[in-house]
Amino acid sequence: MGRLIFIGFPGLGLVASHLPHRNGPAEEGTRNQFGHDSASRQRVFRRPVVIIKWNYVRQVALARRFKADRECAVPLKEIELTKENTGGFAALGITGVLLKGVEAAGMTEPKPIQTQAIPSQLEGQDILGIAQTGSGKTAAFSLPILQKIIGLGDKRRPKTARALILAPTRELAVQIEQTIRNVSKSAHISTALVLGGVSKLSQIKRIAPGIDVLIATPGRLTDLMRDGLVDLSQTRWLVLDEADRMLDMGFINDVKRIAKATHAERQTALFSATMPKEIASLAERLLRDPVRVEVAPQGTTASEITQVVHPVPTKEKRRLLSAMLTDADMRSVIVFTRTKHGADAVVRHLERDRYDVAAIHGNKSQNARQRALNGFRDGTLRILVATDIAARGIDVPGISHVVNYDLPDEPETYVHRIGRTGRNGASGASITLYDPATEESKLRAVERVTRSKLSIKDAPVKLAPAPVAKGPAPQGQRTEQAESRKAPAHKHRRPAQKAGEQHRAGAHASAGEAAPKPKRPFRRKRRSNGGQRAA
Repeated sequence: MGRLIFIGFPGLGLVASHLPHRNGPAEEGTRNQFGHDSASRQRVFRRPVVIIKWNYVRQVALARRFKADRECAVPLKEIELTKENTGGFAALGITGVLLKGVEAAGMTEPKPIQTQAIPSQLEGQDILGIAQTGSGKTAAFSLPILQKIIGLGDKRRPKTARALILAPTRELAVQIEQTIRNVSKSAHISTALVLGGVSKLSQIKRIAPGIDVLIATPGRLTDLMRDGLVDLSQTRWLVLDEADRMLDMGFINDVKRIAKATHAERQTALFSATMPKEIASLAERLLRDPVRVEVAPQGTTASEITQVVHPVPTKEKRRLLSAMLTDADMRSVIVFTRTKHGADAVVRHLERDRYDVAAIHGNKSQNARQRALNGFRDGTLRILVATDIAARGIDVPGISHVVNYDLPDEPETYVHRIGRTGRNGASGASITLYDPATEESKLRAVERVTRSKLSIKDAPVKLAPAPVAKGPAPQGQRTEQAESRKAPAHKHRRPAQKAGEQHRAGAHASAGEAAPKPKRPFRRKRRSNGGQRAA
């Protein structure tokens, strides 16, 4: 087993450095500017790595050996790091104009994921991070990159990007760029967004002179690479954010293709909320001796979130949701549906009940999605209805309630959904509308993943009986109704037409003649045989 040497690091307490594994001493080679030994680049996951966990009460550094196919790490030594021996961002290594930008953006105390990840990245190490949305991981992976880019000057090659950040959705990409802009206003860092749903031309013009940080979704970036409009050969920092969601959306092959196009000596950070086998395999392929950081154990939910399940038939979910929303405590609500069609149907129903609501899903344009998201953030919209993919990565503060209108197909998605409330110590509530007839197995799967028994309670509001269709009328009444429907044809004609016919009938009767039958209207014969009249 490999040996561990613990060394001091200013402001952080203790971090771990490791020696080569017992398989043999590492070959001596030169180290590049990112701290990688070029002679041992291919020995991936053969040496112990450092894992640091934070349970929001104390920070614990755990040295573990990581197996890529599953979380089977064995703790070697545990060191408790109290908040007294950790400092601000300056103690983590953020300096100069970037530190001023961080403070100007209102970021005074680093979050746990930032305390763990920033020093290791500044030392040139790859990062494997397990963290939920809203944990502060955007600053955790972007600040070290920005710190290093600032020292490189303004000279860039055309169509190149020094750093690349991949995100699964357009909304998450926009949020990442906004965070980077906020902390680097005085640092003259150039950024560009490459994502679907908007014009390619403006994106191409932005990239043409070369940029510092490119934030992109895999699909659109692959298109531009195929057309020779983006050159990633000089990209020395690569970040994969929400990697598990990229897997769900089918982007993994694009991600591999993009990573292959970057610089051979790049530094890589991969962040994911969960660690399925496919993501572990991707991490083994892309990362070199990574430091693994984890904010919370997988599958756990915040204790500040109150979770309740209301049994209700699917056909009554809309009425129950509308009735529950009359509660004034539901100030800011995000409703999750399983399908895009279901999201639109919920919006139509709530709009009829005079609620301020909008939907975001894959069929909405980028502008429509951004308008809805902005309205939800500023309070113009009280209710946002979303599918899981569209809402992935959305970080909106102050969400009071999350409503699971449909239980998700993947139980891990439940954890992602409810994690959008109860953040930063605030309380939150999760309400699940559950149909016992069709969603029993999904509920049990959620309980297995969260390792908890969900509370099933009757809805707090009573629904009025739904309108019932009238049954068949008695036999005599049905006969009268049938006779009344057999009204004479002249009763359905226009008054002027009836008056003319009565006048003509009276004239014929006075002459002792039978009234002639009304002429049938002229109808053209249908054409057949290629436009020839039928014989």
